[in-house]
Amino acid sequence: MTVTMSKPLRILSCALALALVPLSPARADFNDYPPEAKGQSPAFANQTRAPIIPGALRLSRTSLAEGLRSPWGMTWLPDGGLLITEREGTLRLYRDGQLSAPITGLPAVDSDGQGGLLDVAVAPDFAQTRQIWFSFAEPRGDQGGNATAVGTGKLSEGASALTDVRVIFQQEPPHATPMHFGSRLVFDRDGQLYVTAGERSLPPEEPDGAQALGNHLGKVLRIDPATGAASAGNPFTEAQARPEIWSYGHRNIQAAALDPQGRLWTVEHGPKGGDELNLPQPGLNYGWPVITYGVQYDDNPVGAGITAKDGMEQPVYYWDPVIAPSGMIFYQGEMFPEWQGDLLIGGLRAGSVVRLKLDGDRVAGEQRLVQGIGRVRDIEIAPDGALLVLIDGDPGSLIRLARRGAAP
Repeated sequence: MTVTMSKPLRILSCALALALVPLSPARADFNDYPPEAKGQSPAFANQTRAPIIPGALRLSRTSLAEGLRSPWGMTWLPDGGLLITEREGTLRLYRDGQLSAPITGLPAVDSDGQGGLLDVAVAPDFAQTRQIWFSFAEPRGDQGGNATAVGTGKLSEGASALTDVRVIFQQEPPHATPMHFGSRLVFDRDGQLYVTAGERSLPPEEPDGAQALGNHLGKVLRIDPATGAASAGNPFTEAQARPEIWSYGHRNIQAAALDPQGRLWTVEHGPKGGDELNLPQPGLNYGWPVITYGVQYDDNPVGAGITAKDGMEQPVYYWDPVIAPSGMIFYQGEMFPEWQGDLLIGGLRAGSVVRLKLDGDRVAGEQRLVQGIGRVRDIEIAPDGALLVLIDGDPGSLIRLARRGAAP
């Protein structure tokens, strides 16, 4: 029997294939790859294909934990433990070479497609409160479908269980799609919580998508971590807008971090040939799907096929071909002084850690580190300045990257 897929399913299948297959590590000059979107031009110098930073270090690799099941996010605890999420809905603690059994107490997650347990974060006062936050794809049986949600709870002293668990934020509206949940959690310097919420892979012509202010789709949100309510100082106060919105017109943000000045930067999955680095400002529109670099997965234009429009922001940088970004940090550590202040981004399709050298708020150079290492899902900095990377997969792993000769 021959089964013929519908056009939406063919596009979904192609999108998943692009995200799953790393670019070949054999080609050293990644800027030599032809663009996937023909005839598009950057809006300014070095907005894409910035000069390649020469002289990549050869890093030592040490496997710290194997057998993880689709790991997604991680965060340090003040006592040196590392919390790691697995998409199937489990949270584990890595400490002193040991990986804990799953921590109990988490709510049910929808792990179909790209859903599941996603990011995890702790506030600066964790040592006193034991409070953690986590994002996940929440099944919404009462409304149908699922949606990104944020929960919080207290981690027991032995780190075996979460107690007093409650959901503080629910993305509206839910949708019956297994795609594009976001979702990174980042505390700002005022103690408020940024949440990145994907546009749920709705068609570009969807009227109630990332451009509409009456929903949480394709948005950066800023909420009070205690209540989930909109943070004071958010830009939208009119009745028809969701007050949690910080910025809008995004696609699927899976990388977010504060820079040394305390500003939020994000990297989002674009279409084929359109991943974007942004510096989201309050109340501004980042264009999806009206403007974008790249094309749809069937090579047709996205919308009208335009890359710029008045009232919509240009990305600081974009990738074509894509890197499939997930997880990012600004490097601040002692092991690699030449990286100080640089942006390090996990590349799922790039199969590497993508390093960007910034000059002010522009990209001055790009480098691919440890090419061929696998699908880099998240990045953290160890106390000694080494990098810890989560490698996506089932099984997945936690790997330490260090300067050759550095003590483990």
